[in-house]
Amino acid sequence: MSDCCSNKDGEKTCSEKKPSPRKFACPENMQQYIEVDKKTILQHIKSPWQYTLDELKYYFCDDPNCDIVYFGIKGSVINKAQLRTVIGKKEKDENALVCYCFGISKALAAQNPEIKTYVTQQTKEKNCACEVRNPSGRCCLKDFPNKH
Repeated sequence: MSDCCSNKDGEKTCSEKKPSPRKFACPENMQQYIEVDKKTILQHIKSPWQYTLDELKYYFCDDPNCDIVYFGIKGSVINKAQLRTVIGKKEKDENALVCYCFGISKALAAQNPEIKTYVTQQTKEKNCACEVRNPSGRCCLKDFPNKH
């Protein structure tokens, strides 16, 4: 409890804010998804100056069958059509990106497994910007095609 919520005798004098959940259900498919930073959203939406993004937290839906990409607890949603970025995880197209930092498509990653080694090394050297370039706000390495 912070000092602003206690008087000098340690008694609670104000209500504590309940933190938003780290995961929240997408309003369309009802699956739980992890939060994403507003900074990430602003990098991907068309005309970001037209959005207020006034909800406390937003979440990223990666379900390819769901049109919603970002959503807030109070019901605000941002759909694929509102983005300037194609969301690789939501697309079946093999030319969709799997790595936004280095422009690597699903097809390119599948054709050349050494690319993942390169991206892994760049990630270790902190030469990536997944927190803003990747629409999920997370590292892309888990999204690479599995080796067969």
